[in-house]
Amino acid sequence: MRRLLRPVAAFLAVVTLGVIGFSSLGGVGVVDALFWLLDPTSIELHFQAHGGPETLTKGYAVVVLSGLIVVGLWIGETVFSAAFGGRIQSELREMQIERDIDQLHGHIIICGYGTFGKTVGRALQTHDLEVVVIERADAEFQRALDDDLLAIQGDARREEVLREAGVKRAATVVGAIDDSNANIQIAMAASQIAPTVREIVRVGDEMYEALARRAGADEVIIPEVASAEQVTETL
Repeated sequence: MRRLLRPVAAFLAVVTLGVIGFSSLGGVGVVDALFWLLDPTSIELHFQAHGGPETLTKGYAVVVLSGLIVVGLWIGETVFSAAFGGRIQSELREMQIERDIDQLHGHIIICGYGTFGKTVGRALQTHDLEVVVIERADAEFQRALDDDLLAIQGDARREEVLREAGVKRAATVVGAIDDSNANIQIAMAASQIAPTVREIVRVGDEMYEALARRAGADEVIIPEVASAEQVTETL
């Protein structure tokens, strides 16, 4: 609504100037002047019965009507942009991402863009590796896009989402969600679609490691254990 204030104000200003100008040039009242805005042909009929600057009034009418057309287009563009602009931009962005992903080979798919997935993604970026993020939550999905990563919004446990991310052409799939069961399900789905893809699965406890490997994981990451090992190395 705030964006509409300026074009609407311009429309009212053009109408006001038109009424004032027609009233002065044609010696007509406000109602007749408004009617001239709607039906400029009535100007010629008026001057057939009344004297006055007909040519000047017609020229003024051309200017006013041109202004109304321009302001009307401005209002229409503002309304259209407010109603559909964001969605159109979103769809164009999704189309571009889809085209870019279709051209990838040997990329890395990160399923989940929480703290763990974001850390992995940024580390891979520093090595100029191609990354595709799959994230269901709006905030994390937008964060991946803001980090200049190709991202798909959806559930990575679904085969169609993995296919959209190009899992058949990918080198590695990383299950980075903060949910061991979800990551194991991702590993199972990915191994069914692309049996040769390398799978790295994050789990929250050692009890899930054997299950993750049976699901197809080539490597199982337990963040707490990995952190403890890093601390031990520094002692």
